[in-house]
Amino acid sequence: MRVVIALGGNALLKRGEAMTADVQRHNIKIAAEAIAPLVAEHEVVITHGNGPQVGLLALQGAAYKPDEAYPLDVLGAETEGMIGYMLEQELGNLLPFEVPLATLLTMVEVDGTDPGFQNPTKFVGPVYEADEAAKIHQEKGWTFKEDGNKWRRVVPSPVPKRIFEIRPIRWLLDKKTVVICAGGGGIPTMYERGAERKLGGVEAVIDKDLCSELLARELEADLFIMATDAEAVYTGWGTADQKAIFKTPPEDLSAYSFPAGSMGPKVEAACHFAKVTGHSAAIGALADIAAIVRAERGTIIDSSFAKMTWHG
Repeated sequence: MRVVIALGGNALLKRGEAMTADVQRHNIKIAAEAIAPLVAEHEVVITHGNGPQVGLLALQGAAYKPDEAYPLDVLGAETEGMIGYMLEQELGNLLPFEVPLATLLTMVEVDGTDPGFQNPTKFVGPVYEADEAAKIHQEKGWTFKEDGNKWRRVVPSPVPKRIFEIRPIRWLLDKKTVVICAGGGGIPTMYERGAERKLGGVEAVIDKDLCSELLARELEADLFIMATDAEAVYTGWGTADQKAIFKTPPEDLSAYSFPAGSMGPKVEAACHFAKVTGHSAAIGALADIAAIVRAERGTIIDSSFAKMTWHG
């Protein structure tokens, strides 16, 4: 079975944790321990978030003059290499030596007319108190929005149109390689308007879940998993009536509304994958990945299900 696993940002750096290499490596080791047992029986492709890492690099770059700061597409490429390196190393420490691993820098095409450029929604970087966020807005012109009871920087998040490296990813899978790719939603790129066909980077961050869904679809994956810090998708989250959804057809799940900054994109991506491919998508906790593959934990979305059922 071919499985695409999208690691949420919280799988790599939990909210409020120090953004140090040691903390990230510790979390990546936990992710590797959850994923490694699947490799013996399945083809595995791993994607990951990079919001906190890109935000950190942007803050480091802010120490330079404005015209010397690196753009978001370059920072995205840097984080793909950094996180991929750690994932490869931690998985390699658990898997047999002969199992090949590869991280692929992945460029993704977006449309310059995408409405996401007019309404920045993608959270990047650390959280701030309101007064600190206001000060940074005045100094750097960054846009901030509320994230829970804190504030975070937001940047444009256009819809992914095409994954340029899809053929090399397929070639690696044909050689039984564990592939790490499309990190952070891929590196946002766009063709410049005009007669000359010239590709360039874009000041944006593509939604990881939407890009991972496109990847899973183009790879004809049998199962698309989005691993997060929640055990399942809940109705009535945060209320006395909250219930964890176990199995559901995509149409039933699409009838509910979920937060745009967290579970919303995951549900959208899962439902689209299940509808278009006829295969299963799943959302659940990183620690439950093995059980999710067996359809025992998490929220499983599949068009073959007659109706929505709940855990417990």
